[in-house]
Amino acid sequence: MSSAVFSSRYRAYPWQVVGVVAVAGLAVLLWFAWLGWDHEYQVDPRTGVASGPYEVWQVAGCALSLLVLLLGALMLRLRPVSTSAALTLAFTAVWTVDAASRDTTGLYGVGTLMLLAGLAAATAVVSVVFLHLRTVSRST
Repeated sequence: MSSAVFSSRYRAYPWQVVGVVAVAGLAVLLWFAWLGWDHEYQVDPRTGVASGPYEVWQVAGCALSLLVLLLGALMLRLRPVSTSAALTLAFTAVWTVDAASRDTTGLYGVGTLMLLAGLAAATAVVSVVFLHLRTVSRST
């Protein structure tokens, strides 16, 4: 597996830098497109329970868009570790800045850690599965 991660099959260093910066920028844009505009909490009129600010469809759409971004970058032969890190850190950073600006409880820090851990785990799993499938398809 490590030979696949550090293989010469990846693009040259300047393209890696451009690609990783592009992934980070697109991750930030995806946050704005799906989640950045919604700050409204929804209150259930029957129970009075507040939820939000994001709706399920927003989070699902954002997650699928981030998946497409990561897979596209990997198919363009960007290195999985740097690509996953760029996506995770950029998305987490923009979410944290927004959450910190509106939070009065200080709990945004917990959300930041949960988002960071979740995205890091998800991008790692997707990268490993992608590399495995690519290796299997080349050997057949």
